[in-house]
Amino acid sequence: MSLERIINVAFQVYTWLIFIRIVLSFIRHNPYHPLIRFIYEITEPVLGFFRRFIPPVGMLDFSPLVAFFALELLRQIILNLIRALGL
Repeated sequence: MSLERIINVAFQVYTWLIFIRIVLSFIRHNPYHPLIRFIYEITEPVLGFFRRFIPPVGMLDFSPLVAFFALELLRQIILNLIRALGL
């Protein structure tokens, strides 16, 4: 598996984890379930970072949306660097 493919898969998995967290915010769930705790612990560093700069608007939290854009931008930068270096 190429380095480019590994990076793409890693970013896709992380994006899906953020999406799952968004869905979990709309449904009742057990916050102590190991899988749900894992999702929250993995996604909180990124979402928490953006929440510091983007306050919620009423009941809406726009940090996941900004995180999606930032992750895509970071993915593109990393892939361009890899291609430029010929890795």
